[in-house]
Amino acid sequence: MESGVGSNLNERHGVFKDESWFSQFRNGSNPWMARYVYALIFLVSNLLAWAVRDYGHNAFPEMEKLKNCHGGRGCLGAGGVLRVSLGCFAFYFVMFVSTAGTPRLYNCRDSWHSGWWSAKIGLWIALTVTSFLLPSFMIQIYGEIAHFGAGVFLLVQLVSVISFITWLNDCCQLDKNAERCHIHVMLLATAAYVICIVGIIMMYIWYAPEPSCLLNISFITWTLVLLQLMTSVSLHPKVNAGFLTPGLMGLYVVFICWCAIRSEPAGENCNRKAEASNKTDWLTIISFVVALLAMVIATFSTGIDSQCFQFRKKETPAEDALPYGYGFFHFVFATGAMYFAMLLIGWNTHHTIKKWTIDVGWTSTWVRIVNEWLAICVYHALMMINRLNYDQKDC
Repeated sequence: MESGVGSNLNERHGVFKDESWFSQFRNGSNPWMARYVYALIFLVSNLLAWAVRDYGHNAFPEMEKLKNCHGGRGCLGAGGVLRVSLGCFAFYFVMFVSTAGTPRLYNCRDSWHSGWWSAKIGLWIALTVTSFLLPSFMIQIYGEIAHFGAGVFLLVQLVSVISFITWLNDCCQLDKNAERCHIHVMLLATAAYVICIVGIIMMYIWYAPEPSCLLNISFITWTLVLLQLMTSVSLHPKVNAGFLTPGLMGLYVVFICWCAIRSEPAGENCNRKAEASNKTDWLTIISFVVALLAMVIATFSTGIDSQCFQFRKKETPAEDALPYGYGFFHFVFATGAMYFAMLLIGWNTHHTIKKWTIDVGWTSTWVRIVNEWLAICVYHALMMINRLNYDQKDC
């Protein structure tokens, strides 16, 4: 019986490989293609949340007729963002529950993940519409829970980024790659450190122009100290991680610090770059679009990186093994739905945010700074785990 089932699956797989991409999409036979559809649904939810926040009062006047909207205020602005986020979260949470633990390709849960698009798009629309019919107190409760969910997303993203950095360093340190990668590693590490130093200098010039800017000075100086600390620990004889990992991690830390200071509200004397955000121009719009796309890409790339949480020795995958963890993929998108809500409302459910802005406010600034400090802690923890298991891992 098992051999018969296996031969049927192989025949089905062979047929699907010969089909066109549209046929694979329609028949639900290509999980790699499915992930792009899920990312597109996530992007549309982001755009819908932004439209409700910035243009909802003009574009959705019918919201005022809903009894749970309190004259439109409860379904527009920050409340509207949370309602769209709730619908998106509910969709991906349903997908997480229904696909977690999928053992292999070509079974019913694999088909559900990779196909049934009409049913799933209908489910997503229904959940999004239902979220606008819920009373406001439930949306406020979800907003408080979303703070925690967004924090989980940031932590998962941290682990994914740091795991990639340590994996890249381990590959370059293997005996078979050591000589070939030596020059490339030195050039990449040198470029990373130069960019870090230049970035820190520019942040001092742009965001700490006066000695009275003590908060920004402390943020930037502490980032420089963390960069030196990472380098010292990585070069310790018991760790011996080289220059590449602290250099790349330094880029990430400097970027987080820059994002944190950029999140300070416009009009602050120590944030000269914030003066440009007092009016909406093409640069503000481009910055918003780039930030929105970066958030979607980060969610997408983190979702397919379930192996970063597998610390045991890797085994040769079977022929019908999943290309990525379906449950983990949908879990990341579910927490990502909470994360984009926090960015669009500045991590404050009662915060009024300007059009074409994202992740602005003092709460956003401190979330970024804490994320930077947490990144260093997670980096050192994962680096120690990686060094302990180095001999058991393959590149």
